[in-house]
Amino acid sequence: MTPLLPEGFRDRLPPHADAAAAVEARALEAARLYGYERADPPLVEYADALGSRLKDGALTDAVRYVDPVSQRTLAIRPDVTAQIARIAATRMGHHPRPVRLSYAGPVLKLRSPELAPAREWRQIGCELIGLDSIAAAQEVVAVAVSALTAAGASGLSIDFTLPDLIDTLAAGPLPVAAERIALLQERLDAKDAGAVAAIAPDYLPLIEAAGPFDGAIARLRAFDTRQVLASRLDGLAAIAAGLGEDVTLTLDPTERHGFEYQSWLGFSLFIAGAAREVGRGGTYAVMHEGGAEEAATGFSLYADAILATAGTADRRRLFLPFGTPAEAGTAMRAAGWVAVAALTAGDTPEAQLCTHLYVDGEARAL
Repeated sequence: MTPLLPEGFRDRLPPHADAAAAVEARALEAARLYGYERADPPLVEYADALGSRLKDGALTDAVRYVDPVSQRTLAIRPDVTAQIARIAATRMGHHPRPVRLSYAGPVLKLRSPELAPAREWRQIGCELIGLDSIAAAQEVVAVAVSALTAAGASGLSIDFTLPDLIDTLAAGPLPVAAERIALLQERLDAKDAGAVAAIAPDYLPLIEAAGPFDGAIARLRAFDTRQVLASRLDGLAAIAAGLGEDVTLTLDPTERHGFEYQSWLGFSLFIAGAAREVGRGGTYAVMHEGGAEEAATGFSLYADAILATAGTADRRRLFLPFGTPAEAGTAMRAAGWVAVAALTAGDTPEAQLCTHLYVDGEARAL
């Protein structure tokens, strides 16, 4: 039998499609209250333009094809961040900084991750273009927490990382040959102490400097005897101090996977019931024409990953028997009911998946 859909794609059916839309709406409303206004870029762009907007590119996971109209290579976005960067740099280049933008929409991956077989995702996020300061990071992390809470998530935890840590150390106090930096980063990310000792033994303490936030940052401060990382660590401490006790915090200073284009700060977002992270964020550089860079801070969430923890969706539905006056249905809908009217005399509450029946002007549970 021929599959209905390609591998990695699926239909979103009721009630899950409605629930996913509600997650997006609640998350975006939480961001709006912080001043983030929604932008809605197209699904497809010129590949070269899309890939040039972030410092380390953004097309690794992009599906590309030749446009029969322009004969140029187009890319279906694998991430919305680069598009928001383009909007901020061009259409809103005149806007006073920082620019606060939110978004929601589908993205398409060329290949699916091993732990997440879907290739199409619904991405929600916010970008603060023009700043990557401690204050900007504090706000963006707070917005991410507010968006997840508004979406119904619980058991929030944040794992911080310092994406440019090794580059900073290798260029200064702990020199490493340029051709060995990438391998060192890879081995530190894998927590391979033996390989790290063979490449640069001075970096071994960084493997131990991971875990619950307070202990990890204390170990990093002890490692940073030359105060090279002091400003970064002070920034992390300030961000953590503003989150309160309801959010669990961890720190893995050498984590790089998924943070290839972040600069001094990266973070992964986790919630109770989810097998993997439900979002990521951090600081990065937006590329302008001519090679100029602009600092930015932002985060992305994935609605499907959040929705997977929500359990059974609420499907409270009221059945209006055949012949019920239209004004009665209007009144019940105004009161917040999903009111489904029978269109034939033989229609039933069971057929319409209703949980309540309209009787004598009120809803009665079935």
